[in-house]
Amino acid sequence: MKDKKEDDDRKQIKKDKAAALVYDQTGAPRIVAKGIGEVARKMIEAARAEGIPIQKNEILVEALMQVELTKEIPPQLYQAVAELLAFIYRLEKAKSRTRSSSTIHNS
Repeated sequence: MKDKKEDDDRKQIKKDKAAALVYDQTGAPRIVAKGIGEVARKMIEAARAEGIPIQKNEILVEALMQVELTKEIPPQLYQAVAELLAFIYRLEKAKSRTRSSSTIHNS
């Protein structure tokens, strides 16, 4: 008999989702990758390894999963994605300030 934790872990694995956006300042941001389960986890792992900002937002990722690859996000997602881009901008700005100081932390 399977134990409840194994079942819960399997359900979580299937639930993991990730979407990657690119915004080149022409038109709207576009979906460049998306995945479920193991693919999603590998996307997140790769993003972390490359220093790409990650934000957990289950509602937004669900909406982004509906957008076809390479397509621009629809107007109804502009506000949510603008907030995400503002978060990334603030994060990058804070990182650049940290880099110019004498102590750099990797945590």
